[in-house]
Amino acid sequence: MSFRREAHVPRGGPDGGDGGKGGDIWLVADRNVASLLSFRDRPFRRAGDGGHGRGKRRHGRSGSDTVVHVPEGTVIRDRDDDRVIADLVHQGDRWMAAEGGRGGRGNARFLSNRRRAPTFAEQGEVGQETWYRMELKLLADVALVGFPNAGKSTLISRISAARPKIADYPFTTLEPNLGVVSVPDGAEFVVADIPGLIQGAAAGRGLGHRFLRHIERARVLAVLVDLASVEEQAPQRQEEVLLAELAEYQPDLLERPRLIVGTKADVAHLPWGGERVSAATGEGISQLVGRLSDLVTQARRTEPGPEQFVVHRPIPEGVEVVRRPDGVFEVRGRAARRAVALSDITAADAVAYIQHRLQRLGVNRALERAGARDGDTVVIGDFAFDYEPDR
Repeated sequence: MSFRREAHVPRGGPDGGDGGKGGDIWLVADRNVASLLSFRDRPFRRAGDGGHGRGKRRHGRSGSDTVVHVPEGTVIRDRDDDRVIADLVHQGDRWMAAEGGRGGRGNARFLSNRRRAPTFAEQGEVGQETWYRMELKLLADVALVGFPNAGKSTLISRISAARPKIADYPFTTLEPNLGVVSVPDGAEFVVADIPGLIQGAAAGRGLGHRFLRHIERARVLAVLVDLASVEEQAPQRQEEVLLAELAEYQPDLLERPRLIVGTKADVAHLPWGGERVSAATGEGISQLVGRLSDLVTQARRTEPGPEQFVVHRPIPEGVEVVRRPDGVFEVRGRAARRAVALSDITAADAVAYIQHRLQRLGVNRALERAGARDGDTVVIGDFAFDYEPDR
């Protein structure tokens, strides 16, 4: 709040400038970011504050935005009800995670024919503060699917530069691994080594959905059956169980192009007439890479364009009155909160402005419809008053 006072300059008046808007927080998909581990140690992000308005109608500066880079395939969910709010699939996809508050208006903005010397200004709006759940769903062209110890990690280490942990016990792989496969004709595709599935994974058995969710975005499925299974489980039976788990988790996965591959051909003792590879000796590896490359190329050509990557939350507009369990009537709505966010609500012209704004917003009618009676407490933001019905 400021008034113009200059020597030898007649007709002064209010000249308080507006405050600057607070910065926003943006999440941006970046292919150079590999994980969400940075949020484990530093889960909170804050944007810059807006600057104060000053005299001579000088506006405050806007706060700086904060841009947070996340991996491609990051899904943002509501922490309370687990709704998907945003899905940042492709490089450069952006989503505003929190909006900065709008700057308060200086007293020069409240000048009118009836209000020649407003002695109040508007407070800056508090920025949005919220929590989200974030998870990463891998983006891969090919997902290697199979039982634990089916040779997935060994295979991906043979066809790409990925170096996953390899051991002779089940569930060696606890996190998916990505590898880039280069084909002699110059093409490239990304392979994901999905940790081993077991029967009942779709129902949450074993590590269940922690693994299955990473298959959702793969263009091609490579189902690996172990030809040297110590449990003597026929490759056809392994295939049936794996496909049944995929169908139970997400039926349309069976509509994806897929290749059934027998692994450990060098030590195989189970009959199998399909495609065979040995990561140890290299048998069938080049043929497998060529077939996968063809399937990926075909899938890329036929797949539809990228869908909208953000699921927008509906933003409530207008004014809403809610009666709380303690009997207090709470008025909700951005416009109503701004109407009472003044620097000095004790000033007579400020009170008159509040009454006028609330009436134009329909707050009085909404309180009457909600059952408010003379003397009931009404709360709008940090402002509380006793309700008096219109006479």
